Amino acid sequence: MILLRRLLGDVLRRQRQRQGRTLREVSSSARVSLGYLSEVERGQKEASSELLSAICDALDVRMSELMREVSDELSLAELAASAAATEPVRTPVRPMLNSVSVSGVPPERVTIKAPAEAVDVVAA
Repeated sequence: MILLRRLLGDVLRRQRQRQGRTLREVSSSARVSLGYLSEVERGQKEASSELLSAICDALDVRMSELMREVSDELSLAELAASAAATEPVRTPVRPMLNSVSVSGVPPERVTIKAPAEAVDVVAA
């Protein structure tokens, strides 16, 4: 299950760390207890809109930017969860090519024509 509070906390932590700021600095600026801000960043507490506003102000980040990043993280998490829930995608079978010996032929004279699919060429 995807927890929104955990995604929100991860984004807040990244924002703070990008600025090179400590929990103590941000909690003091936002007027939030250090322990509570730590719990919010770890996804253990739900942050109210008032608290988020104070933290965003302390980080000098717009709440819309914060929520956009959270939304992007949520989209990725949902895609990963749905991909994990479905059957694995089978690797397409590539046609086998006949091997050809080109010993004794100068390399600049060898031309390899291959089908449109990816071909692995290994030099001996």
